[in-house]
Amino acid sequence: MTHNATRFDDKIALITGGSSGMGLATAQRLIDEGAQVIVTGRDKQRLDAAVAQLGQRATGIAGDATDTADLAALTRVIGERFGRLDVVFVNAGIGAFQSIPDVTPDEFDRVVAINFKAAFFTVQHSLPLLVDGGAIVINASFALYRGTPGTALYSATKAAVHNLTRTMAAELAPKGIRVNSVSPGYTDTPAFRAEVSADAQRAAASLVAAGRIGTSEDVAAAVAFLASTDASYITGQDLLVDGGLTTLVPTTMV
Repeated sequence: MTHNATRFDDKIALITGGSSGMGLATAQRLIDEGAQVIVTGRDKQRLDAAVAQLGQRATGIAGDATDTADLAALTRVIGERFGRLDVVFVNAGIGAFQSIPDVTPDEFDRVVAINFKAAFFTVQHSLPLLVDGGAIVINASFALYRGTPGTALYSATKAAVHNLTRTMAAELAPKGIRVNSVSPGYTDTPAFRAEVSADAQRAAASLVAAGRIGTSEDVAAAVAFLASTDASYITGQDLLVDGGLTTLVPTTMV
């Protein structure tokens, strides 16, 4: 995979949910291209391990993205240490798959808090530090494009952040701040492997025109593009990173 070793020179990036999967891969990608990266997560042990893996241009700050007090503390520390942000990747989120009758009010509040509330307030708290001309990328999902049984709550939260991308892009355009989202398809992450059996993974891959499950690095490359000046005329858009899952029929199914 081709990297531009200087594309993010002197840039400061924040990645929520950065201790594993797509967040960790994106942190590595931005560091490889010259950035200083702050990664956050609730599990300090996992966060410390991620920072050790990423190296000296990574900083870990533990916190819960659903807690506005933690977000305020996070941005205060970033301001004190770095003075600004150039890139924000709003990545923290969870999968939650239940049939409609099985969704309790507590589960509803939990999923909405992690997938939507945290996204909104991460951006809100980051804005005072985000430079004019900065970039925000929000992690959505291909699920927002499809009606799939057992995903009503999850898909609705991802549709919410998709719309949030467009409305924030409009509101922040006068400052030159671009806001885009990525919508990964089936992606090989620790969470995916934990939740999906090997047989189900093979079945999922058979639905993808590209013939394989995506990798966290595939998503990281898309985020890096949208966050870079290569995408300076792109805002309010969603980029599907799904190997054709959403829009193409694999030849094996024809």
